[in-house]
Amino acid sequence: MNIIVSGSLAYDRIMDFPGSFSDHILPEKIHVLNVCFQVDGMKEKFGGTAGNIAYALTLMGEKPVISAAIGYDYHRYFEWFLKNGINAGSIRIIEDECTAGAYITTDRADNQITGFNPGAMRYSSLLDFNKLSPKETVMIVAPGNFEDMVNYPRACKERGIDYIFDPGQSLPMWDAEDLARAIEGCRILIVNDYELDLVMHKTGLNKKALLGMAGAIITTLGEQGSRISTAHGETGVPVVRAKKVEDPTGAGDAYRGGLVSGLVRGKTLEASARMGSVCASFAVECYGTQEYRFTPEEFNRRLNGCN
Repeated sequence: MNIIVSGSLAYDRIMDFPGSFSDHILPEKIHVLNVCFQVDGMKEKFGGTAGNIAYALTLMGEKPVISAAIGYDYHRYFEWFLKNGINAGSIRIIEDECTAGAYITTDRADNQITGFNPGAMRYSSLLDFNKLSPKETVMIVAPGNFEDMVNYPRACKERGIDYIFDPGQSLPMWDAEDLARAIEGCRILIVNDYELDLVMHKTGLNKKALLGMAGAIITTLGEQGSRISTAHGETGVPVVRAKKVEDPTGAGDAYRGGLVSGLVRGKTLEASARMGSVCASFAVECYGTQEYRFTPEEFNRRLNGCN
């Protein structure tokens, strides 16, 4: 089965400020804000929804194809892909743009200031759907280039390709008509609980109406696990206990990787979601979204309840 992961590729530049932002920001002068925070170094991590999901899928033993755009500074990311056996052959390189980048500064109280440059993410990945076998392909459409997020669900429906729609942080950009059109016909709509409320608010559709458009809705609930909703009812999937929680940032993308792996193996939706929870439990144990690893034996022990 061909797995296409449409989304973003980004470098996450993470910085720690040893003080408190509030000590350096005067509320009465906020209209003329001009401050500089000297940080204690910077850590660069590989990120982006497509990169994170593909990484998880590869750990699961799958061979995903990434559909995304990357900038002229792609070399380090491609070296990482090569090292981890991830196919970079379908990634579009934009030679006059840098790769998308998040610049995240965290103070000692865990307050964050983030700047995000979309860079090459402004460009479509130009996926050639004519090269895909509809019956042998599943796609996940995750946050990335907005044009792709609008057009790829339509292309999947026209060709009979199963797709999972994951609008995530792109939701503020959608209008009601395009959002409803992207949801209609998807195999699964996957969102967190806040995003589900936002989808319903934007489209004016309740959950029952959405389930008339999507095959299923999976709602991720953080520490409470996830919930599968279909026209036949709801099923809760508990969180899988991690040995420690170091950084929850990449848990959602790891969950998606485990979920898709289960689906392409012919597992039930509940069993696939359980695999997603196991994959996420490994992700939160490491700082960074592509830092965790596990062997098939370690995964199966945790899947079977033996941590």
